[in-house]
Amino acid sequence: MREHFDRAMLHARLLGLDLERTARALQGLPAYLRDLARLRSGERAGFPIRRLYPCLGDRFEGAGNVSEHYFYQDWWVARRIFERAPRRHVDVGSRIDGFVAQVAAFREIEVFDLRPLALDVPTIRFRQVDLMQRHPELDGCCDSLSSLHALEHFGLGRYGDAIDPRGHERGLEGLHHLLEPGGRLYLSVPIGEQRIEYNAHRVFAVRTLLALFAGRFQVETFSFVDDANRFHPGVALAAAEVERDFGCHYGCGIFELVKVG
Repeated sequence: MREHFDRAMLHARLLGLDLERTARALQGLPAYLRDLARLRSGERAGFPIRRLYPCLGDRFEGAGNVSEHYFYQDWWVARRIFERAPRRHVDVGSRIDGFVAQVAAFREIEVFDLRPLALDVPTIRFRQVDLMQRHPELDGCCDSLSSLHALEHFGLGRYGDAIDPRGHERGLEGLHHLLEPGGRLYLSVPIGEQRIEYNAHRVFAVRTLLALFAGRFQVETFSFVDDANRFHPGVALAAAEVERDFGCHYGCGIFELVKVG
């Protein structure tokens, strides 16, 4: 029953209807009206009320809302890059207003993405690139590379890319070409029961990822965010846990990989 409810909530959000947010807003409406009356009847210290801008559900939320997997992966990988201080770091498809901004605060970062980017930040250099296509001129261009919550979208058409059932494989091959031998790739993708949730993303079985890495990358570290949004850093890839995808239905696997050869 809960699964059907969650699915209905998801479908409503995809249509632009956030029913949970609406419920919180209705819950907060009485307090909003009460406080507005108090503010209008009292001293406002020189600040007139020009218009109403209701924020009805914020009183029921925590001090900071962690956005599912993104907070942990962005913090973890940005910290690793800071510690390692690579010569040239390139990012493919990660969030500009999250991970890229964090790294750009302390060093230069180059961003490759299928979509255009209009942004004027001195420490962010941008190049429009489709990594499902071959770009020999970029082979071995960097010693450090990241792609966080991006590979699962390749070939599903969500961002205007061509439909390709093997888009994730072509994308991983493209990442492999960008990196020089011995260079590090920081990669995160959803993990759990293997499936496509069209056209949002793929979810990968961990064993599938390890098979894709074989011969290309050695796993240096593995961390993950579980279904309850708890972060587990530096976890061993024990066979039994790999087979059960570390208990995740929609978790986030974060890999630090070293290019072989």
